[in-house]
Amino acid sequence: MSVELLSKAQPQRYARQISLPEIGEDGQKKMLASRVLLIGVGGLGSPAGYYLAAAGIGTLGLVDGDVLELSNLQRQIAHTTADLGRPKVESAARAFAALNPDVRINAHNLRLTAENAPGLFKEYDFVIDATDNFESKFLIAGACHAVGKPYSHAGILKFIGQTLTVIPGKTACLRCVFDELPPGNKEPPQGPLGAVPGVIGTIQATEAIKYLLGFGNLLTNRLLTYDALRLEFRSVRVNRRSACPLCRVV
Repeated sequence: MSVELLSKAQPQRYARQISLPEIGEDGQKKMLASRVLLIGVGGLGSPAGYYLAAAGIGTLGLVDGDVLELSNLQRQIAHTTADLGRPKVESAARAFAALNPDVRINAHNLRLTAENAPGLFKEYDFVIDATDNFESKFLIAGACHAVGKPYSHAGILKFIGQTLTVIPGKTACLRCVFDELPPGNKEPPQGPLGAVPGVIGTIQATEAIKYLLGFGNLLTNRLLTYDALRLEFRSVRVNRRSACPLCRVV
């Protein structure tokens, strides 16, 4: 899908973005024709989804099979108290559509599996991993490599966040960093501080836009970590591994 002309209201809605030389009117049209898949609409997915919708991403896919719980509201800002007990994709879809009716929202109230992921991913230009467990993250990484879709990985723990952008077959991937699934933690969850996924989710949205429009330096071959207690960012170099179970077959 292409966008030939902006509507009457769009030059004003997106004026601050269009004024950026890296974006301009052509870039805005490209955004309006782009498709981003957001997997998880919780702590990471809420801010990422809000900023992608605000930017005018034309189609925003939402994947989440959970219903909203009271403990989610401390960090999952796409939802409200009135949404308790309802599917998260429904309340997130309403929130993002209310912010920007230009955006087409595809709400997928389902659990991502190895069977449904490849077909779903093929319909989008960029994938954002906003899930909260490594089993899902490994599944997303494998499916993105299988269908050649770029993606943003992110994870949160207590006061720490991390993120990495991956172009399958060209840059280091999640499995280059984590060879095996980390051991499961049976302790009750601690955290995260609600604002931490806000920081990381916003970075994920930024990376998606940069990739789609082809400007700036992507967070590829670098794992960015954020420590809210120390208020420190670190960028750690990551190299592709020949023994990586994904990169060695791409």
